[in-house]
Amino acid sequence: MNTDVLLSLQRQPEERVHRDELLFQIVHQATELWLMLACTEVGEAARRVRAGDIEAALPLLTRAELAVRLITDELDMLRHLSPWDFQMIRTVLGNGSGFESPGWRQVRQVSGTLESAFRDALRDRNQTLAEVYRGSPTQPLYLLAEALTTWDDRVTSWRIRHYRTVLRTIGDGVVGTQGTPVRALARLIDHRFFPDLWRVRTELTRTGPMAEREVWQP
Repeated sequence: MNTDVLLSLQRQPEERVHRDELLFQIVHQATELWLMLACTEVGEAARRVRAGDIEAALPLLTRAELAVRLITDELDMLRHLSPWDFQMIRTVLGNGSGFESPGWRQVRQVSGTLESAFRDALRDRNQTLAEVYRGSPTQPLYLLAEALTTWDDRVTSWRIRHYRTVLRTIGDGVVGTQGTPVRALARLIDHRFFPDLWRVRTELTRTGPMAEREVWQP
C-alpha cells in the first residue's frame, strides 16, 4: 500500500510554520486521491457508454459521485482553521492554486468525454433528451441522464462549499495564493458540464400541461 511513502508526504513538525499546516495538507492531499478515483470511474463509465453497456456505467458514476460527496464533507475540517492562523500558513504555500489541481483538471476532462459519449448514445438510438425524459424513468438512457445530472450537481455542490470555505477563511474582495480573485470562484458555481441536461428541464416545463397558464400556483 506504500503507506510509508504516503505518510512521508506531509511536512514534518519542525518544518511547519504552524501546527495546522498538517490539517491543510491532509485535506488537500486526500482530495486529490478521491478525485483520482472519481475520474477513473467517470472515464471508465464513458467507455462503457460508448460500448453500449449503459447498465455497467451507472454504478461507476455512483462511485464517482460518492467520492466528490466525501471531499465536499471533508471541507468541514477547514472550518477548524483560524482565519488569522491561516495567514501564517499562506506564507509557505507558494503560488499554488486550486485551479492547478490535477484532480480538478481531470474532472473537467473526463466530464467532457462523458458528455460526448452520452450525446453519441442519444444519436445512435435516434432519441432526443426531451423524448428520453418523457419516457419511462426505468429506461437505461433516462437513468444515465440522471446519473450525469447528479455528477454535475455534486461537483457544483463542492464548488459552493469550497467558495464558502474560502470566504470563511480569507474573506471576499481579496486574492488567493496565485493572485486569483476570490470572486472568480463564485462565477464558477454556475458552470455546468452537461448544459443540455439542464436546458431540457426548461423545455419540458415550457411544453408541459401548465405551460399556457399565466399565473403559476405553488
